Formats: sequence, structure tokens, C-alpha cells
Amino acid sequence: MNILSIQSEVVYGHVGQGAARPALQCLGHEVWAIPSVILSGHAGRQIVTGEAVRADLMARLLDGVVRAGWLARCDAVLSGYLGSADQADVVAAAVRAARAANRHAVYCLDPVFGDEGRAYAKHGVAEAMARLLLPLADIVTPNAFELSSLASMPVRAPDEAIAAARRLARPLVLATSVPDGARIGTLAVTPGQAVYATTPCLDGVPHGAGDLLAALFLAQRLEGADLKDALAGAVGPVYALLCQSLKDGLDEMPLVTARSLLNGPTPADLVVSGL
Repeated sequence: MNILSIQSEVVYGHVGQGAARPALQCLGHEVWAIPSVILSGHAGRQIVTGEAVRADLMARLLDGVVRAGWLARCDAVLSGYLGSADQADVVAAAVRAARAANRHAVYCLDPVFGDEGRAYAKHGVAEAMARLLLPLADIVTPNAFELSSLASMPVRAPDEAIAAARRLARPLVLATSVPDGARIGTLAVTPGQAVYATTPCLDGVPHGAGDLLAALFLAQRLEGADLKDALAGAVGPVYALLCQSLKDGLDEMPLVTARSLLNGPTPADLVVSGL
């Protein structure tokens, strides 16, 4: 599969493109990457340098892809963190162009704008995602905070997450970081079905798990996996990589040295069921 990925680029670590691209490539997919920001490392580090990519430059990069005719072979567009609100226009243009060239192209929106009760994206980004990108999305992958913000309702438990996901009125919502006592949940929700996966809560895990999860879930769906298998096939490897990073005392997910976990057995701690 060929996936156009529009999200953050970092020199060091595995967040944004640094999480999605190696994982998707390891699974046999081509990734065409347009950066939204170029940073030395993820924004949570004590020292971070870099800047947002100008929307007009992103648009020119997209124009080159369009004029070359490559979008006829584009199976999906994946978007994540944006460095400014006007970049949402470029993502929307990419989705429309991909669908014009290939009517089967899928758009997966990872609305990366906040977590743990606070928004961290630049001013206007969340609003631009909700206004311009959410209506175009085939798959949306918000965490609990982002889902609550987009749906304008609380997400404190699985039943509230299902209701919020359906309020978005999209074909498929993957809701992550759903609170569930000592465990943490991920919900895959369609208008008529909900599948729920839980793992034990982990403390002090590296950044980038959400970026990786969105990419893996998109890949599973592109490969034809049903909802339950797609959920297990995405959550399982992410959880295994996070456990490995904690075991080895790493500050980044070991996507290179432990890449075998992307196709590894289902972790025993993972529980998947229908709701």
C-alpha cells in the first residue's frame, strides 16, 4: 500500500513520521512523507529546536506529488500533528486530490492537539481540524481528551467514549487512552459496532504511542482486517513496544531494535472484546 503521511518530523526519536514511517515500511508499505514541523526531538523534551513548515511549502510539495501523477497509486492519506492552523487547508487539499485520483483512497485523521486534560497545539489548530478535516475523515483516532473536545461531552469511561465517538458521525473512530480503572482502553467504534481492547496502565512510557497506533490501525484496515483483528493488530504491538522500552530503560520506543514486535504474538495482557 502507498500512504501519504502528513505530520511532524523529528531528528531524534520515534514520534510523528518517526513512529509511523518505520513501522509502516517494516510492514511492507510505502510512505510518502510531507512534514508539518521539523524539530530536533519531540516537544516534551527540555531542549527542542526547529520550526513549523510553512503551509505554502507544504502545498508546493503536495503539488509536485499531484503533478507527477503519483496520487493515482495512493491508497490512504494519514495526517497527524500540525504546526499551524493554515496547514489544515493543505491536508484537506491532499485528501481531495487523493480521492480525485483514486476514489478508493482512505483518509485517517489523527487529531493530535492535546492530552491529559490540556491542549498543546498552536492556536487555532484544533478548530481547523474539527472544521476542515473531521468531515473528510474515514477513520479518526483521537485520545480521550481530543475525543471529548471534538464531541463536546465528557469521556470518563467506555460507555461515554462510545457515545462521543458516534457523535462525531464518522464511519470509524478509534478512541485511545479511555479510562478503565487500573487498565487503559482503546475503542474501535462504527455506527453499528464497538470493539474494546484493554491493557494494564503503564507509567513513564515514551512519546509517540498514539502516532504509532494510528499508523498500525490504518495499515490493518487497508489490509482488510475486520474491526476486532485490526484493533488487536494495532494495540498489541504498541503495548509490546512500550513494555520493551520500560524494560530496557529507553526514552524512545525501540522501533528499530525491537521491530520484530510489530509482527509478534498477541501480548497476554491484551484483552479484546465486543461491547
